Amino acid sequence: MPLIPRKSDRNTKWCNSRNPLFLHRNAPSNPHPNPRFQINIGLPRKVCRFSSIAMRSFPGPALPIVDKMRDAAATDPSKAIAFQGSPGANSHRAAAEARPRSYPLPCFSFEDALEAVKDGRAGEAIIPIENSQNGRVADIHFLLPESGLSIVGEYFMPIHHALMAPPLANGVARGGSSDEIEAAYSHPQALGQSRFFLRQRGIVPLSYADTAGAAAYVAEKGDATLGAIAPAIAAKLYDLEIVQNHVEDSQDNMTRFVILADKPTFLTTEEGVPTMTTFIFEVKNIPAALYKAMGGFATNGVNMTKLESYQHGTSFSATRFYADIIGTPGDPAVDRALEECAFHSKELRVLGTYKQARPRG
Repeated sequence: MPLIPRKSDRNTKWCNSRNPLFLHRNAPSNPHPNPRFQINIGLPRKVCRFSSIAMRSFPGPALPIVDKMRDAAATDPSKAIAFQGSPGANSHRAAAEARPRSYPLPCFSFEDALEAVKDGRAGEAIIPIENSQNGRVADIHFLLPESGLSIVGEYFMPIHHALMAPPLANGVARGGSSDEIEAAYSHPQALGQSRFFLRQRGIVPLSYADTAGAAAYVAEKGDATLGAIAPAIAAKLYDLEIVQNHVEDSQDNMTRFVILADKPTFLTTEEGVPTMTTFIFEVKNIPAALYKAMGGFATNGVNMTKLESYQHGTSFSATRFYADIIGTPGDPAVDRALEECAFHSKELRVLGTYKQARPRG
């Protein structure tokens, strides 16, 4: 069975109602005719209160700022963009830069940020997915497929960290010295990106939910022996002293973010604009299954820029793969490649098609 769109519809616009992926509020869970090929089409929206438990999870110094940002986002939820972390986190900056006319909505966890879109409290969410220095962000490959949301964009942002701490008790400036700091809190990704800096100074890395939240937590504790690895703006927000800027181990430290919404964008992707398609698939547990699944991309000239494996379930025999390719469903070459991959897979699910934020290859 041919992949989308049907041959008779190849010349139609993606927003045409004849398209098998045309979305409407009562769309079926999998509109694609091939049962092995699924599309994340979004979930019905429901309105719920902002979780008081999630609110209490933020450190005290962050709560007034979170409350103001939440109220601003509530004025027009369709323009709100949810992010994980406290105000001042890298994801906050990414949200503001990627969607400058939006209302950034802080959420304590990645799950909370995705739920904000599904609950109708935000029109989009922005989530870090990988870092050039520290690799894949943990759990993202599990959360994205389970969310039912679609990737509608990507954003690349250089990452710079600062070591910050409360002022010394005697009021003396630290003068750039980290001698008094015994431990530093931050998100595991930030700790990994500055692990050599911390090790050389004998500073113990301690994990926290996000970078700016770590800064707020350290400010709340008021212990001069505790520091935080966070964006420099967090020091200003939470009255901390910057001990040293640019503590990341690599100056070309870059994080890729993906933007998610409850509806996909590939229905209206402009022709001639370079695009990416992200999908997951699970190969059959037979010899050369992955080799066969990949063959269609080579023979059809479709460039695959990313392929990562991860285990699904506890059997360790059901390996799933997360992949990025250049191109859009509807292009004959992409259709044939995905069709062949789906044939050799137990399941193939497109997570989204979106414009390239930077050239590949």
